[in-house]
Amino acid sequence: MKRNPTAFLKEEYDELVSKGFNWQLRELQGPSTPRCRVDGKELIMLCSNNYLNLSNHPRLIAAAKEWTDRNGAGSGSVRAIAGNMDIHLMVEKELAKFKKRDASLVYQTGFATNAGLIPQLAPSREDMIISDELNHGSIIDGVRLSKAERGVYPHCDMGGLEDVLRKNQDKRRVLVVTDGVFSMDGDTAPLDKIVALCQEYGAMSYVDDAHGEGVLGEKGAGIGVHYGVDDKLDVEMGTFSKAYGVVGGLIAGSEDLINFAYNKSRTWLLSGSHPPAVAGAQLAAIQVLEEEPQHWENLWKNTKYFKGRIQQMGFDTGKTETPIIPVMCGESHKAKQLSKELYDQGVFALPIVFPMVARDKARIRVILNAGLTQELLDEALNAFEIGGKRAGII
Repeated sequence: MKRNPTAFLKEEYDELVSKGFNWQLRELQGPSTPRCRVDGKELIMLCSNNYLNLSNHPRLIAAAKEWTDRNGAGSGSVRAIAGNMDIHLMVEKELAKFKKRDASLVYQTGFATNAGLIPQLAPSREDMIISDELNHGSIIDGVRLSKAERGVYPHCDMGGLEDVLRKNQDKRRVLVVTDGVFSMDGDTAPLDKIVALCQEYGAMSYVDDAHGEGVLGEKGAGIGVHYGVDDKLDVEMGTFSKAYGVVGGLIAGSEDLINFAYNKSRTWLLSGSHPPAVAGAQLAAIQVLEEEPQHWENLWKNTKYFKGRIQQMGFDTGKTETPIIPVMCGESHKAKQLSKELYDQGVFALPIVFPMVARDKARIRVILNAGLTQELLDEALNAFEIGGKRAGII
């Protein structure tokens, strides 16, 4: 009997289903708005990364149309060859100004940024990359692409980080990589302490600020500004795909960093550049952040209100410091039950289960949005109270 070489596909998926670890994809039918349409039902959106509701901002929509009319539907090439358009350079100039850094570079996605840059900064067996144990999968994959030795320190444990740094002072290069905001728990890395340790031991500092861009710091300038170390960070990495409301990865730092990155990162060199519509919307998003602080202010007002109310109900929200609010459920099937209860009552909030979090740390990850009204928040909170009781969580 011949072996079926793809039998494992169904077998492994069925195992995920039996354990409650599988993703069930729903269809978003229309824009990602605070009240949206999912699988034919009107719901309150509580699981989008569109923190500032900018994906629906008229300035971004108008800019996408304008730059399509100006420069066409696509760029025609990778940027290093013939796809380096005027709008791409305008975005990077405005971004560097907003971030108060010498220069910036825009990648196709945030994942492509980490996968393309991390292994080039420390590529050799003579190098060392040190990573927080809860870093994002894109960081983990970026580290795996390097031949460097790897060190992992306990989550946000500065004693643990210093111990790894002390033991590896003889390495050719040392790179310390951390998330700025940890996407599953909503807590932040103590970036001021990390940067100080990097400077003490001669290591490079690299922060993935995907969930901090547009959220932390004055006007959403990021975690570097939030901790007062924006001028000391070697690499600020982020994304346009969340608070900026568009798509794309980014880095900000010195001119030397940018020149190195676009000559060394294969994900940047070998991927087509963003269509003019995307780049135009990126430019508009940066300008909105600079000129319309009310979006950032509304986000934090909604965060404070929702977190306070849901904690009063008896839900455990972990150690969040940001608009990411994990509603802890424990077991995966319980998180899925709560998500279904919420869906039935008109709230779109998905379960996060293993392997994205530990097996006994399943949760509903709520992400607040600047466009949510108090009426919508109260409606969602009422659904959480009813669903939490039915699921036996509170």
